[in-house]
Amino acid sequence: MTIQGFSNYSSGMEADLKVLEDKVAQLIHICQQLRGENINLRQELAQAQSDARQLKDNMARAVDKLELLLANLPEENHG
Repeated sequence: MTIQGFSNYSSGMEADLKVLEDKVAQLIHICQQLRGENINLRQELAQAQSDARQLKDNMARAVDKLELLLANLPEENHG
């Protein structure tokens, strides 16, 4: 079969190939969108994890300060 023989495909087969080509193009587009969304989600996750670590550190410091304050409170004397 020569290259010229490919033009002998039926119009139905050509239509099927066109539909397949369109679907592949849509799939490529969707994959590119998902890749972009995935990158954004990874960045958001990294930021959220960083924020959570910072909040945890802040809470630990606050607990330490409260414990120090409580330890330094004068004791009540019930007379």
